[in-house]
Amino acid sequence: MAAPGAEEDALARYRSPLVSRYASAEMAFNFSERKKFGTWRRLWLYLAQAEKSLGLPITDEQIREMEANLDNIDFQMAAEEEKKLRHDVMAHVHTFAHCCPKAAAIIHLGATSCYVGDNTDLIVLRDGFNLLLPKLARVISRLADFAEKYAELPTLGFTHYQPAQLTTVGKRCCLWIQDLCMDLQKLERARDDLRFRGVKGTTGTQASFLQLFEGDHSKVEELDRLVTAKAGFKRAYIVTGQTYSRKVDIEVMSVLASLGASIHKICTDIRLLANLKEIEEPFEKDQIGSSAMPYKRNPMRSERCCSLARHLMTLVLDPLQTASVQWFERTLDDSANRRVCLAEAFLTADIILSTLQNISEGLVVYPKVIARRIRQELPFMATENIIMAMVKAGGNRQDCHEKIRVLSQQAAAVVKQEGGDNDLIDRVRADPYFSPIHGHLESLLDPSSFTGRAPQQVAKFLKEEVRPALVPYQGKMGGKIELAL
Repeated sequence: MAAPGAEEDALARYRSPLVSRYASAEMAFNFSERKKFGTWRRLWLYLAQAEKSLGLPITDEQIREMEANLDNIDFQMAAEEEKKLRHDVMAHVHTFAHCCPKAAAIIHLGATSCYVGDNTDLIVLRDGFNLLLPKLARVISRLADFAEKYAELPTLGFTHYQPAQLTTVGKRCCLWIQDLCMDLQKLERARDDLRFRGVKGTTGTQASFLQLFEGDHSKVEELDRLVTAKAGFKRAYIVTGQTYSRKVDIEVMSVLASLGASIHKICTDIRLLANLKEIEEPFEKDQIGSSAMPYKRNPMRSERCCSLARHLMTLVLDPLQTASVQWFERTLDDSANRRVCLAEAFLTADIILSTLQNISEGLVVYPKVIARRIRQELPFMATENIIMAMVKAGGNRQDCHEKIRVLSQQAAAVVKQEGGDNDLIDRVRADPYFSPIHGHLESLLDPSSFTGRAPQQVAKFLKEEVRPALVPYQGKMGGKIELAL
């Protein structure tokens, strides 16, 4: 195969589908080279500003020069410097210094590579959570509207994927919402628990900064506090090695993996309901479900969520193993791994939340199909009600139990062996023994009488737990979302 021309070069190189096919522009930018290296320069600026305010010989002119070139990044020069120096941070120190010749001598003063590397990672993780949280809140809000709308619609419940007592469509949706509300709380906590690494030096002892400030411990502490505040964090870790503890990454990835598990369960339920033809995800007018079977309406959105959620859940293994093998103050075998897994976790979470929002905004319910399935199963579930009604009418419980047992077995044989409809109620109507309650059979078979407090639970749950949790995100719900390819 011939080498590609310049115009085809982009298509001749692997691109992660997480970015090229699925992820939002804002999350892709959050993990971009421009965001990363622009943040490095801002961190160098914060450090210089704080050092100047504490008395180091740094001029206003040097600060202004740095401020004027925060986004003036010559990426080609940086790549050439890194190829020569084999060190990414020093390559960008030189590149920044090239456009800030007056400030060159004080860029990165007293710092180690992890000053920009780890602190940038913490900023990106925080900003990643800030992108995910409103998206998760939107999904919860959309599903809450759906649950409220169908709070009273009876549907067949399943345990072990076998017919069980009735519930309602809205109550089942609240099971999904409750899991997502737990995820919302966990993501908020993980974000708020993040601290800044701050200015700690090569092994975390702050020795270089203590030397810069001639042994003044209070100035070193104030330097750490100032830079932490400039970066938008309330607290910094008091103790670090060369890096912040990699257990922090475990906490971050664990809550994202948990979110993946929730979405996988929700979308699996939707896929099963689609098979039952009770509920479907949205299906576009010109969408093709199968290249060979034109009638098919495959739940491709839910399948995509499940597929990517599985990937998200596996990624937590990376930081678990990385944290376990960090020798003493640090080793560098964390770097390449973290470049991949941290970005992929947030990109994947971003994609499945956007897709689930699209699903939740277009769920289609088929009440007549739901009612038909209830009619198939409800007669068996109503047998206890029939027995109680007969006892109230003067019948003997044991006699009634035996009568209904025989009729139930006959009806079950029609369903299972002949493939017919459940005719138990017709058999009860035809049996003179049950004549005392023939006039009450319709009320005994009212599906709404089998759903217990499901509608009330939905109302209470949405009012007391769901809506209050969404208050911080009011005004950030946005409009409907279009599905990526």
